[in-house]
Amino acid sequence: MAQDSEIKLNRGLREIYFDRTETTFIDGSNGVLEYRGYSIHDLAEHSNFEETSYLLLHGELPKQEHLNAFDEELRSQRELPEQIFPIIEAVKDSHPMDVLRTAVSALSAFDPDKEAEWDDVEATFRKGIRMTAQVPTIVAAHYNIRRGNDPVGPNSDLNHAANFLYMLDGELPSDDAAQLMDKDLVLHADHGSNASAFAARVVAGTKAEAYSTVSAAIGALSGPSHGGAAENVMQMAREIGSPENAAGYVRDLLRSRTPVMGFGHRVYKSEDPRARHLREGVRRLSQEKGEPEWYNILEAVVEAMSPYARRGVHVNVDFFAGVIYYLNGIPQDLFVPIFAIGRVPGWIIQVVEQYRRNILIRPLLKYTGGREREYIPISDRG
Repeated sequence: MAQDSEIKLNRGLREIYFDRTETTFIDGSNGVLEYRGYSIHDLAEHSNFEETSYLLLHGELPKQEHLNAFDEELRSQRELPEQIFPIIEAVKDSHPMDVLRTAVSALSAFDPDKEAEWDDVEATFRKGIRMTAQVPTIVAAHYNIRRGNDPVGPNSDLNHAANFLYMLDGELPSDDAAQLMDKDLVLHADHGSNASAFAARVVAGTKAEAYSTVSAAIGALSGPSHGGAAENVMQMAREIGSPENAAGYVRDLLRSRTPVMGFGHRVYKSEDPRARHLREGVRRLSQEKGEPEWYNILEAVVEAMSPYARRGVHVNVDFFAGVIYYLNGIPQDLFVPIFAIGRVPGWIIQVVEQYRRNILIRPLLKYTGGREREYIPISDRG
């Protein structure tokens, strides 16, 4: 054991590489993000969530017949087991992330591969496809159940993103709204060893099965330091109220050393490469919905924060995401569950990588408490 003086602490495991990955490459200094070697810019502009999910899970872009089969499998798995709805009803007053975590955990009891061993990678892929398909159904079902409405069943004629929007209120979304939601899911599909993916890997390292790993990931994502930025940005925009108030609002936050929501990132020291792909979409959607003021408020905040870009404080992907959800009539407490909808394929492939070269993840803690203390019987403790 190293002496205390030789122990170097890296709190939060910052800058620590704990394993290898073939899934996602991030260069935070230069603002680069690649899934399986493909630039996020190309995927955001030319791919869709189904194809991106296939790429993450299988390592290559699919041929058309393979994508069609994968898409059909996703569409066929959207329905929830009937036993899940009473569970959602029982916990409907909880935060949507708590409901999602509970329902995903319960799904494990009804999965056709529930008896599969932890290291059955093909079974894990099948479970992952089911979770990818069913997580949107859980989120939308809870949204309706807590309002006293019946859940809206999946529409197999719609793609993943459009179907989610449809299940919220039974209305077909516009093409622009569906495409922007699809792009948002692509941008959130994976992001290396973030807190939720790391949580999933830690659980996978114990040889726990896939539903346990994703339940852990959802729990990690529920924390505001990981998944809550989009919700907080929308709250900030509400408080600002109009573009002319943005500069003063930002100035007051900075004077009080309060972070401006949607700026800065643990990894990126330049612009988050995902952010640009939502910016124009927010502008168009805000005009389509007749509420251009929200886009204008965000732009005013970006302008007020521009002097801090040279310090590495740039807008991140969550800055624009929240307004997309808001303009689609989605309440703020569903913003993080939508993040989870996009992230399921990333969690699954991270778990599969862990299974394939499994090792128990067991870091150390430097002890700083008392030592060699004398035990005093309770009768003598004064």
